[in-house]
Amino acid sequence: MSAHPRKSLLLAGLRRLEAVPVIGPMLASVSGMERATLAVLGFVAIAFYVFIEVADEVMEGATGGLDRGILLALRNPADPSDPIGPPWLEEAMRDFTALGGTSVLTLLTILVAVFLTMTRKRHAAWLVLLSVAGGTALSQILKWGFDRPRPDLVPHGMAVYSQSFPSGHAMLSAVVYLTLGALLARTQARTRVKVFFLGSAAALTVIVGISRIYLGVHWPTDVLGGWALGAAWACSCWLLMLWLQRRGEVEGETEGNGMDARARAERTASQADR
Repeated sequence: MSAHPRKSLLLAGLRRLEAVPVIGPMLASVSGMERATLAVLGFVAIAFYVFIEVADEVMEGATGGLDRGILLALRNPADPSDPIGPPWLEEAMRDFTALGGTSVLTLLTILVAVFLTMTRKRHAAWLVLLSVAGGTALSQILKWGFDRPRPDLVPHGMAVYSQSFPSGHAMLSAVVYLTLGALLARTQARTRVKVFFLGSAAALTVIVGISRIYLGVHWPTDVLGGWALGAAWACSCWLLMLWLQRRGEVEGETEGNGMDARARAERTASQADR
């Protein structure tokens, strides 16, 4: 079925729902943006719930069998120090895991903030910096609070210095990449640009988390917990930016690009007077 008939069927279905006595008026009173906001709120609630459940299972020691099974499945049965796959794959995983390192994420955040400032989106730049800084602080507090030891089942593929749960690389990559992806998407008007930002952010987050498990420096549930909490934080920051944009305190999708909305309006009025 082509895209046009599918769209016609969708519109026909919506019209039928709008004819229902109770549901119809409710749908009519909710805009597309409000529906998207409700969907994101639902995702945030689910992500927080997943983190709480994973954390509870981890503290009770109920995830040991699953964690061990996954880590051993990624190692040579005859030599636990040898990850499965060719040598270049292990080297690639070290490169991927560096994408979630503090130095890389800090540099990326600064570059994005500078870009937003240069395009006259200074308030959005400050929101990016505060969102990432808050997520980083939350990650460190939780790692100290849970104080879970690192995996000792297999040799580590790289040096580690902090506690295990939640995975700092997984959580901070989700915090930074998803936050930046969500906030940058809110500053763009084109849908395909939004999809590009969000898709790239999600892919980078997943790759970093998998690399931590492959290198044996985190239990799988460490990464799952980091993903869930990081995604919840990023979506919460998106909702905050949406709210601030509606209040006019943060630049919107069509503002910036070398000229803010007020400047464009003044130029248009000036041209009309001529």
